[in-house]
This record gives sequence, C-alpha cells and structure tokens, in this order.
Amino acid sequence: MDTPLATVFLPLALAVIMFGLGLSLTVDDFRRVRRHPRAVVVAMSCQLLLLPGACLGLVLAFGLSPVLAVGMMLLAASPGGTTANLYSHLFGGDVALNVTLTAVNALLAVVTLPIITNLALDYFEPDIGEKSMGLQFGKVLQVFALVLVPVAIGLTVRRRSPDFAGRTDRPVRILSVAVLVLIITGAVVAERDNIGGYVTDVGPTAVVFCALSLAIGYAVPRMARLDKRQSIACSMEIGVHNSAIAMTLAISVLGSVSLAVPAAVYGVLMNPVAALGGLLMTRGTRRAERAAAPL
Repeated sequence: MDTPLATVFLPLALAVIMFGLGLSLTVDDFRRVRRHPRAVVVAMSCQLLLLPGACLGLVLAFGLSPVLAVGMMLLAASPGGTTANLYSHLFGGDVALNVTLTAVNALLAVVTLPIITNLALDYFEPDIGEKSMGLQFGKVLQVFALVLVPVAIGLTVRRRSPDFAGRTDRPVRILSVAVLVLIITGAVVAERDNIGGYVTDVGPTAVVFCALSLAIGYAVPRMARLDKRQSIACSMEIGVHNSAIAMTLAISVLGSVSLAVPAAVYGVLMNPVAALGGLLMTRGTRRAERAAAPL
C-alpha cells in the first residue's frame, strides 16, 4: 500500500507517540525489573500467553470474518499503549511499574508480535494482498525501529535535560493523543464505505476483549499476591493496547487498511471501558479508606 498515509504519516505519527513515551522514561525504569521481577514476569505472561488465547477464543465465538479476526489478533499481540500510564495514575496504580512494563513490553513485542500475527494469518487466511508474505521479521524490525529509536531519544533528552523534558512532556502527550485520533480518523475515512458494517461486526468483540484484558491483568496479579497498586498497573498495561502500532503494521507492512479497522475501533471504545474498569478496581480501596477515616 504505497500511499502517503502508509509511507509517511503513520510512521511519523508513531515516532511522535513513542518520543512522548521516552520523555517519561528513566534508566531506573529498566533497573526496576531486577527489583520487581515477579510483577514483570506475571504481567508479561498475561500479555504474551493469556491474551492471544483469549482473543482467539473471542474471534471464533463471535464468528468474525478472517480479515477482522487477524486484525484482532494483531491488536492482541501489540504492546501496551502510553495511555495505560495515565489510567494507572488516575486510578491509583503503580505508575513506575507501568512505565517499566511498557518498556519491557515494547522490546519483547519485536519478537512475539510477528510470530502471533503470522500464525493468525496462516490460520484464518484473510484475503489481503500481502498475505502470502506475512509479517516478515525484517519489516517488523523497521517499524519497531520507529518505536525504539524515538523512545531512546526521548529517554536521552530526559536524562540530559530533565527541565526541558518536564516542560515538553505535557505538550507532547497532547500531540500524541491528537496524532492517534488522526490515525484512527484516517483509517475510518479510508474504509468509509464498509466502516458501518465493520463497527457492527467487530465493536462487541473489541469491547469484550478490552474488558477481559483488564480483568485478566488485575485478577492474575492478585492471585500471584501482587499488591493492589501493582495489580492496577498490570491491568492497565495489559488492557490498554497500543493501537497505533497495530494500525501501522496493518497498513504500512501488510498493506491492508481493513486489518487496521479492529485497532481503530478498539482505540475509540477502550477509553470508556478502561475508565469503568479503573472505577471498579478502586471501589474496594475507597470503601476501606472511608471506613478507616476518623469520625
């Protein structure tokens, strides 16, 4: 798909979003893996093992078309989005852990995302132009260079000039949100003739998948005896996927806007679902705080 959207705008937009993530990172975020290995292992196990299986079950249960099914699997294999940090902050999660998980997740996805997506392409056999080639590792590496290099630049800026990083962090976050909205709008416009049917078909699956991701991300860490703040952080990291990466791979690498539709629909619907999930997760905490408060 050789269009300005695929070759210029999407990669540039993804670079802006990931530069914003880099501004929020420090070297300590990577060192924290050694201090909290259990939290990282539990969260990544949910992300890499449980979510693809849960997503496969959902697309089969909802009877999605092959194109939409692969688009959902591509989304499930994508790492957590930067919005996860915001939701974690709003609902009392361990934001430092969130940032660490986002960094680790992005690195692991370089390997796991093409494996899961290619398995989905082989299983569902969608009618797309690049299907026979699949998601080649070299092409995925090029896209993730657009993920990791801007993150590294943002991290370097934060380390060398923390004052500048602090001043630009909020404007870059706002720009990242605006860019994501434009990406979703572009995909919707490109598929405007089919979008109504797509939303009807994939919308319920996207909502259930988001809710299930949040639930898995919270329940499994709690069963593994992580504290509530860590569990909320894991839930948001696992439940709020990076739809920008999924859409960039679908359009720029696989050459199919249709494959990007599930990520676009998810990018819109995940916000109210994540907000509701955050309220439910903090409900017990707030009751306990009120009960413990002096009269």
